[in-house]
Amino acid sequence: MWRDANEAAAEAPPWIQQLVLAADQFIVKRAIPGQPEGRSVIAGYHWFGDWGRDTMIALPGLTLCTGRAEITKQVLLAFAQFVDGGMLPNNFPDAGGRPEYNAVDAGLWYFEAVRQYYEITQDLDTLRALFPVLGGMIDACVNGTRFNIHVDPADGLLYAGGPGIQLTWMDAKVGDWVVTPRTGKPVEVNALWINALATMAGFASVLGKPSDGYEKLGAKATQSFQRFWNAERGFCYDVIDAPGQGNDASLRPNQLIAVILPVSPLTPEQQRDVVGVCGFQLLTSHGLRSLAQGEPGYVGRYGGGQRERDGAYHQGTVWGWLLGSFALAHFRVYKDRVAALRFLEPLGKEIFTSGVGTLSEIFDGDAPFLPRGCIAQAWTVGEVLRAWTAIVSAE
Repeated sequence: MWRDANEAAAEAPPWIQQLVLAADQFIVKRAIPGQPEGRSVIAGYHWFGDWGRDTMIALPGLTLCTGRAEITKQVLLAFAQFVDGGMLPNNFPDAGGRPEYNAVDAGLWYFEAVRQYYEITQDLDTLRALFPVLGGMIDACVNGTRFNIHVDPADGLLYAGGPGIQLTWMDAKVGDWVVTPRTGKPVEVNALWINALATMAGFASVLGKPSDGYEKLGAKATQSFQRFWNAERGFCYDVIDAPGQGNDASLRPNQLIAVILPVSPLTPEQQRDVVGVCGFQLLTSHGLRSLAQGEPGYVGRYGGGQRERDGAYHQGTVWGWLLGSFALAHFRVYKDRVAALRFLEPLGKEIFTSGVGTLSEIFDGDAPFLPRGCIAQAWTVGEVLRAWTAIVSAE
């Protein structure tokens, strides 16, 4: 359990205190029926809107870690109204058009945001209101929903995608070219799926509702998750059961999510190996590379026209938000608070460089890791704040 946010902030270094202020930039009003004072999260400045995936990843750091749980509640309730086919919208058009539902992971991150909110607040009324929505989302995954998203009855794992579709956070697409399609069973999606099931089992127990179904499916998926382990290379496949490809052995940072979630489907030894290989080949001072140097398709500089930029977006470009994941994973494995916090400091100093007072979206994969993309990114700020708070406050 995190300590009081004001107490933690008083002990924070100046760059963390500045990020608490920067968090305000991303929280905006989003009036919806029944909630004229509703809230949402802008993904980044200057050109991003409010997106479901980005909102749910950034929300705990931006609001819970800064003592604004009421805003967390407003956002969670607002998004609940737009769940459709068991999916959370990934995009709200500014012109008032229909939301887009092209994300397999946005809804799964929603479970984790709700879990963190309840852990801090013990707000049973909100939990009761959201529980049917969450249950419907699980049912939709089991029964199948849009974009071929469904639970494979053979192993309990979540499958998603098809030709020309991008559904995970690695979602760059140029015309008909999906740069990293990741069709099949992505590693972080299934880590989130297992945690969503564990979260629902816990919520059901709190509310006095049946939890057996969630527990049984979670146990099956957890056992099957060992299929992700690539013993030859000593880390997780990024995607398994990809059509026409089998298992994708590319070294990417997505497997870190399987280490940092409350229920890790990896053994302690596997967690250590994931942290080790990611630290050796993906970690930079400003975040983690989206693809290891030396892997086919690696691009070390983000630049050029739209095709060149989108082609590099998840092919080596460094993402700042993943530095929070790495620090949390390192702390989980080694329990070394000082070392884990040190990983965050170089990125924290970026508040003096690109978007002054805040943190950028991405950086070049090659040194000197120049900042690129949005000059202010919600999940970079949110995840650094969340990681710092969790590590400092851990018993």
